[in-house]
Amino acid sequence: MKTMLQTLLAVAVTTMGVAPAWAASGRADHSGFVVWVFLGFCALIIVAQVVPAMLVFFGLVKGATEKKELAQQKTHH
Repeated sequence: MKTMLQTLLAVAVTTMGVAPAWAASGRADHSGFVVWVFLGFCALIIVAQVVPAMLVFFGLVKGATEKKELAQQKTHH
């Protein structure tokens, strides 16, 4: 009887701890369409700044490596 009472008590305590999760709704942020448009616009600004930055970076790397190749060609001729 004592073991059964302890088991029942353990199940009850575990169930009470999980009960708030069952009451939760699907979404809690209440973000509307306008918020998602704003976030998309922010992402567009970030991408618009990253793409030219990457092009400049690759141009710098290409320029730095070409000068070494031209210097090596001049020394061999």
